[in-house]
Amino acid sequence: MNEINPKVDFYFNKAKKWQEEIEKLRAIALDCGLTEEMKWGCPCYTWQGNNIVLIHTFKEYCAFLFFKGVLLNDVEGILVQQTENVQSARQVRFTNIDEIVELTATLKAYIHEAIEVEKAGLKVEFKKTDEFSMPDEFRYKLDRIPALKTAFEALTPGRQKGYLLHFSQAKQSKTREARVEKYIPQILDGKGLDD
Repeated sequence: MNEINPKVDFYFNKAKKWQEEIEKLRAIALDCGLTEEMKWGCPCYTWQGNNIVLIHTFKEYCAFLFFKGVLLNDVEGILVQQTENVQSARQVRFTNIDEIVELTATLKAYIHEAIEVEKAGLKVEFKKTDEFSMPDEFRYKLDRIPALKTAFEALTPGRQKGYLLHFSQAKQSKTREARVEKYIPQILDGKGLDD
């Protein structure tokens, strides 16, 4: 079993809900020889610097998130796509400690498979930016403001996707227009949605 990282202890100590469950998930990850780190405010378990699995909690459940879960052979059918826009990661969700105890051997097998995915250098084929839908309201602005088009195309693919998803999620045209207007200055400054 790998060592507990004292810098991550506070996450487990502050947990009010799911404490027993996340402690068990931690033990499983460490028992598989992973290195414990803190990333994105959550305990993250890595192998030779590669992210393998993350523990996170929600109101209704706690979960193991496999970063390249889409590449795992989910023989038990336990991996869940968190939202329709998540392309690579997959979760295993839990609502009580008994579920985790019952799946311990399976979770360890999935972790070892995730390590093999990294050893093999496998990559997830992400959708290209042009495969995401572009709302007409944004396309209209890009066609009429050359500087905006240039600035948007200069953004990283992840930042472009973030904007496209944010603009597209609005159901009404008026809301999409308002979102586009709000973020034009940020796009022109070369910043992403959350920068």
